[in-house]
Amino acid sequence: MDTKPVTVPRLMEMKSRGEKISVLTAYDYAWGRLIDEAGIDVALVGDSLGMVVLGYDSTLQVTMSDMLRHTAAVARGAKRAMVVADMPFLSYQVDDDEAVMNAGRLVAEAGAQAVKLEGGGPVAEIVERIVSVGIPVWGHVGMTPQSVHQFGGYRMQGKDEKNAERIKREAIELQEAGACAIVLELIPSELAREITESLDIPTIGIGAGPYCDGQVLVTHDMLGMYDKFVPSFVKQYANLWEATLRAFKAYNQDVKSGKFPRK
Repeated sequence: MDTKPVTVPRLMEMKSRGEKISVLTAYDYAWGRLIDEAGIDVALVGDSLGMVVLGYDSTLQVTMSDMLRHTAAVARGAKRAMVVADMPFLSYQVDDDEAVMNAGRLVAEAGAQAVKLEGGGPVAEIVERIVSVGIPVWGHVGMTPQSVHQFGGYRMQGKDEKNAERIKREAIELQEAGACAIVLELIPSELAREITESLDIPTIGIGAGPYCDGQVLVTHDMLGMYDKFVPSFVKQYANLWEATLRAFKAYNQDVKSGKFPRK
C-alpha cells in the first residue's frame, strides 16, 4: 500500500489526473488508524460527531473543545491520511481574528493539516484570512448542516435556477479566497458536475452524485452504526449496530448464566 502522506498538492494532482479522492469521517484514535490502514485519502473529523458520538440533536452543539479533543485523537492514529477538522458553529462566524485563532488551534494543538468551514459569501473573507497565515482550508456549500434551521431541515439545495447559481458563485468565491477543496453536500448531480468542471480545486461530494472529484461519507452511516437516521444516498457496507448488539446480548446472557468466565 502507498504510505506517502496525502497533502494539499497531492490532492490537486489527483484531481488533475482524474484519480478519485476517498474521504471518511473519523472521531478517535482507532478510526484514524483504520482509515490509514485502509488507504483512505482523508480523515475528516466532522462536527457530525455531535450526533453519532456525543448524542446531540444536531451539529450546532459541538464546541471547540470537542473538536480539539477528537481531532487530536484522530491525528495520533492517522499518519498517511490528511486530517481535516471541521470548525464548529460560532468558532468562525463572530470575529475574523477569533476565526484565525481557532483554526490555528486545530492545527497547532490538535494536529490537523486543514480546517473546513461551511458557507459562501462572507465566509470567503474568513477563508482568505485563515489561508493568509498558512492554514489550508476546505470549503463546504450546498446543504450546510450548521444552517439546518435556516433551511428547515436536511434538504437538497440548488434544485431551482436561482439557488443553483448562488451555490456555483459561492464555490468560485471560495476558490478565489484560497480554499484548497470544497465539499458539495446534497445538491443535484448535474450541478455538482458543473461546479467540479469549473473549479481547479477538488470537489468532495456527499449526496451530490458521481461527478465530484471525491466522495465522503459519515463512517457511522456507512457501517450501520447510527440507527436514528440513514440518508438515502448512503451505501451501507456493514451493519455493525446489529452485530454489536447481538454480541452484547450474548455476553450479557453468558454473565447472567455463569457461562462466562469459565472456571
